[in-house]
Amino acid sequence: MANLTTTAPIPVTLISGDGIGTEIVDATLAALDALQAPFEWDRQVAGLAGVKAAADPLPQATLDSIRRTRLALKGPLETPSGTGYRSSNVRLREAFKLYANLRPARTVIPGGRFDKIDLVVVRENLEGLYIGHEHFIPIDDDPHAVAMATGINTRKGSRRLLEYAFDYAVANGRKKVTIVHKANIMKALTGLFLETGQELYAQKYQDKFELDTVIIDACAMKLVLNPWQFDVLVSTNLFGDILSDLVAGLVGGLGMVPGANIGTDAAIFEAVHGSAPDIAGKGVANPVALMMASAMLLDHCALPDLASRLRQAIDDTLNVDNVRTRDLQGTAGTGAFTRALISRIKNS
Repeated sequence: MANLTTTAPIPVTLISGDGIGTEIVDATLAALDALQAPFEWDRQVAGLAGVKAAADPLPQATLDSIRRTRLALKGPLETPSGTGYRSSNVRLREAFKLYANLRPARTVIPGGRFDKIDLVVVRENLEGLYIGHEHFIPIDDDPHAVAMATGINTRKGSRRLLEYAFDYAVANGRKKVTIVHKANIMKALTGLFLETGQELYAQKYQDKFELDTVIIDACAMKLVLNPWQFDVLVSTNLFGDILSDLVAGLVGGLGMVPGANIGTDAAIFEAVHGSAPDIAGKGVANPVALMMASAMLLDHCALPDLASRLRQAIDDTLNVDNVRTRDLQGTAGTGAFTRALISRIKNS
């Protein structure tokens, strides 16, 4: 956690992103201004906006800014299709060694199919099957006759991620951590992750929380049958990616969950949903995910009181005032929701 105070301005790189990005970023900034959060924004571009401005979806100026601030808040980024550009999100993770992806999901609007959900998925972000080591082997006249991919997990990378998840559980009073794996089949690749987690728990954490392990396919089934049996889920890159979206579905979808990418030297907070170009500019986007990501940023910057006020204002706007965007079966646009939220903040 950053050692920062409310008295000094905190420099943060701000990336609005593409599609609805500008709208939800503006709404989030308005909420943070109402809280008098001490952020000093350095506006940069990425995604399609980066291509238009600098012929690069991740311009050098944006990278330099994050190296200086070590913090970023960003909207959704779109990667151009079929043009050879790599994902800006993947490049950011690699550039700043953002090894931990943190995805909390809690029920904000009660009464759905799954109620009182409070889960956290911690996903390894740099290794596994997402390292991109893939190639084709041609046979006869078929250049794509065989496709091959290599996954790599290291003991060092696994331990770093597992230690982060375990420390998060302790710091946040979580009672149980579940290691999700496929060590019954992928005995080396995910077996190393499982083995490292069990050894780490025995060495440092045995009396601090309960440790459980579960195979990925069984975990997916259990999450939709009885998600309340889980607390913190920690897994490798591919499995963590799938589970974090599944868990988001339990609380209303990607529009209701924030994300953070944590590294040794930087942390990037984001809305994890897409850029939604079909509704961009219409003033109907739901800004809740990015607002919740900014609450995570506040926590990271040792400003938990402001983070709590923001989360409470979101809850009250949705459930007491019943002001909701149309994806939440409401009628409010982005502006109306934001104004209602700011009123809640100022009265808190």
